[in-house]
Amino acid sequence: MTPASIDATALNRDRRSAELAALADGPAVDVLVIGGGITGTGIALDAATRGLRVALVEKHDLAFGTSRWSSKLVHGGLRYLATGSIGIARRSAIERGILMTRNAPHLVSAMPQLVPLLPAMGRASRALVRVGFAAGDGLRALAGTPAHVLPRSRRVDAARAVQLAPTVRRDGLDGAFLAYDGQLIDDARLVTAVARTAAQHRAIVLTRVGAHAAQGDSVRLVDELTGESLHVRARAVINASGVWAGEVDPSITLRPSRGTHLVFDAAAFGNPTAALTIPIPGELNRFVFAMPEQLGRVYLGLTDEDAPGPIPDVPQPTPAEVSFLLDTVNTALDTALTQADVRGSYAGLRPLIESGGHTADVSREHAVTESPNGVISVIGGKLTEYRYMAEDVVDRAVALRGLAAAACRTRNLPLVGAPGNPVSTLRAPVDLPASLVARYGAEARHVIAAATCERPGDPVAQGIDVIRAEFEYAVTHEGALTAEDILDRRTRIGLVPGDRERAEVAAHEFV
Repeated sequence: MTPASIDATALNRDRRSAELAALADGPAVDVLVIGGGITGTGIALDAATRGLRVALVEKHDLAFGTSRWSSKLVHGGLRYLATGSIGIARRSAIERGILMTRNAPHLVSAMPQLVPLLPAMGRASRALVRVGFAAGDGLRALAGTPAHVLPRSRRVDAARAVQLAPTVRRDGLDGAFLAYDGQLIDDARLVTAVARTAAQHRAIVLTRVGAHAAQGDSVRLVDELTGESLHVRARAVINASGVWAGEVDPSITLRPSRGTHLVFDAAAFGNPTAALTIPIPGELNRFVFAMPEQLGRVYLGLTDEDAPGPIPDVPQPTPAEVSFLLDTVNTALDTALTQADVRGSYAGLRPLIESGGHTADVSREHAVTESPNGVISVIGGKLTEYRYMAEDVVDRAVALRGLAAAACRTRNLPLVGAPGNPVSTLRAPVDLPASLVARYGAEARHVIAAATCERPGDPVAQGIDVIRAEFEYAVTHEGALTAEDILDRRTRIGLVPGDRERAEVAAHEFV
């Protein structure tokens, strides 16, 4: 591994300045992508690996919007199978397997999901869950995902259920169903890995750059840091701005749906090792999940509520959603949780395609459209299928614009940090913090080796499982330009206000 191969993935202020200047003075790009979430970065990676000249622009930061507000799950599509959406269920299972075995095995692991069998859960509901989990096993096998990557579902006794989820209600507990799905260490980390892998393949990735007056062959870009503007020509302009897609192409109408999560100390749930999965009373095939997460947290989610009106930069949970989540999880707990136990919260907006009915029933299929002025947009979809969506969009752009491009390569492409990527360095077990390896995979050793700061191995604040070298790496290699970028997206420290306050001093030291 050479320094040049490492630097090819590095996103930072110096590279941003140089690539902005090159974009202003250079020829037209083949593809210009608007939006730095999982869909936009996925498109940039797909196009760049086909040999196209690509630029991606994001008005804020990587994973600024919906891509950082998910449940951190890579769903296998079981829910969609239950609603008759066989195509999306099958694709989800396939894409989950690709992520877990080829693209990002360092970022996605098998998450145990425990459905406790309590007296309130009748025979019909139990049968539905059992059949559903069996169907999930079938989807996994159909997708070719090995059982050692995603174990088969099974029933466990009450003692094992309590061991996995220690605060589960014990009165009348008749064991539990246990199944497995894919869980991301963090959704924003996946976006960053995809963006850096795109940069590794010569894509230009620019944050804090707004896109205005988009046409099918040109966009006016504005540097949000300096106010300077430039006119960029492109053979294809792709709008991947998620819930803001209508601001780029006014002909698009979306129906945003808000999904809210609450953040707890893992100790409030007895430091569980499985996600407690609680059926929503009165609903079929809808659950609330209490999921063990990094930094010693449990995320409880999620809701699915209409969110009409202007799109906020940072959506906020409503009091009704907080009460709903607490009320639902408490049906399965020995000791009720209250709002005093909540350490933080977050909400995201799903960019759903308008089709009527309750938002929970609206299709998660994506669509590719072309506006009257030639802008190609991708709308709808779900995080798990980002790679497939990107392939579909780039295929469409290549056909519509006659671009000379190779076939899609991303199905077997390891992202930065995955074994097999040229910048991966961790070939054997080494003495590194487990949390660092979980977040960076095979690149973990380089995070420390590249550090120039004092005390790189020290925590950024007492009791927070993030070291100073990670803050520095966020700036030197992951495109962070502000303390907020570090706290809210490269790490998730900012989800808990008290932690944010304690770590802010260290974050400002690096920007």
